[in-house]
Amino acid sequence: MSCSKCQNSAVIALQHGGLCKNHFIDYFEEKVFKTINKYQLIGRNEKLCVAVSGGKDSLTVLYLTKKYLEKNNLPTNNLIALAVDEGIDNYREKTLVDLKKFCQEHAVPLTIVSFEQELGKTLDKAYPIINKDTNKRPCNVCGVWRRYLLNKHAKKLGADKVITGHNLDDEAQAIIMNMFKANTKLAGRLGPISGLEEHDLFVQRVKPLYFCAEKEVRLYALLQKFQIEFTECPYSKEGYRHHIQEMLNDFEQKYKGTKQGIVNSFLTMLPLLKDQENQTAETKIRSCSKCQEASNKDICNACVMKETIQNA
Repeated sequence: MSCSKCQNSAVIALQHGGLCKNHFIDYFEEKVFKTINKYQLIGRNEKLCVAVSGGKDSLTVLYLTKKYLEKNNLPTNNLIALAVDEGIDNYREKTLVDLKKFCQEHAVPLTIVSFEQELGKTLDKAYPIINKDTNKRPCNVCGVWRRYLLNKHAKKLGADKVITGHNLDDEAQAIIMNMFKANTKLAGRLGPISGLEEHDLFVQRVKPLYFCAEKEVRLYALLQKFQIEFTECPYSKEGYRHHIQEMLNDFEQKYKGTKQGIVNSFLTMLPLLKDQENQTAETKIRSCSKCQEASNKDICNACVMKETIQNA
């Protein structure tokens, strides 16, 4: 296949035609920058904390965030990276090696925090203890603790925004998961900007890759020759999301544009979901009595899990 914009060989087939390497990179970057501008994800003089893991999504969003700042003459010294080491054997240590090298090459300060230092156990050791009484899967524990530490340390670092590498596939999966589980309250907190409203206890999270399909992010990372371990978390197939992912991939293969359609339809409903949640919200954000971080009850979920480990 030839590129629809020139006579060079195409590296990807999109709905509007094939694109060669250079035209795909231009197309991808323009889509990310348009998302940032349309939803005002980055403001002048804001301190930006990019949540990174060393995977394709986080390195891509870190690289493009810095490129966006440079392109728009915004200060790059306000850009920092924050990684969470969950303590997953034979997995996370490999991605952190790539991440450290990447941040050094691109002159982005990197902070790494860990489950073990902050919460007492690695995920590998914590999950069996917590699971014994609660029947929680590894992804449930990891999700709670990762969000907790990202928010806690982004605040410590003085960040105005946390930038995440969530892509179109991630968002389509989250939308369907919440729909299947009737989590309408959580659904109202999705979108290019996470959450219902700004709050002092939360650092606002934004998603520049919101409209980028996973295959596009993967190709961009390959074409840019980012040093990445293209491996999945060993626990990922145990989670509910994995089954949703497989279902949507099957639909996408049979009916092109399924994921984009899910996200586009959701965005038309998002203002209504936010209004409904704001009107019916019964729980107010307050400080956890144990750690003083944000919680909708007396003790936050992160501390409840931590106490389970300590009492075991």
